[in-house]
Amino acid sequence: METKPKTLEELKQMRKKIRNVNEVHKERLSVLDKLALWITDHVGSMGFFIIIFIWTAFWLSWNIFAPASMRFDPTPAFVMWLFISNMIQIFLMPLIMIGQNLQSKHSEARAEADFEINQKAEREIETILQHLENQNVMIENQNKLILQILEKQKP
Repeated sequence: METKPKTLEELKQMRKKIRNVNEVHKERLSVLDKLALWITDHVGSMGFFIIIFIWTAFWLSWNIFAPASMRFDPTPAFVMWLFISNMIQIFLMPLIMIGQNLQSKHSEARAEADFEINQKAEREIETILQHLENQNVMIENQNKLILQILEKQKP
């Protein structure tokens, strides 16, 4: 049993409104979520790496090569440098994890939106294929009618 292809109006009624997942995601973020994302984006950059590298090189160099009276973190332990470095890591780790979780949720929302669009496109393609099949049937019927008319016109 052949199903009648859907009309353009039927397709439009079935269609969900397209939403911008990026805007929806941004609207749902709290101030703290935005802060966590900002930190995640910036800590995971070469700029942050360079800042930490330069700070570490300067700190260690100063406390190794500066005059003994000007050194503030004795070699070889560098206790204050280790303490500050560990504090930075302790504070950044949960913020980075929160930011990554938020980015993961955003990625999942984009994947769901892509899936919805793909389903919509599949329905529309199926409808187009049904219309083409109907047109083929109609053309075949018209060809048969033309052949019958031509047969009747032969003397």
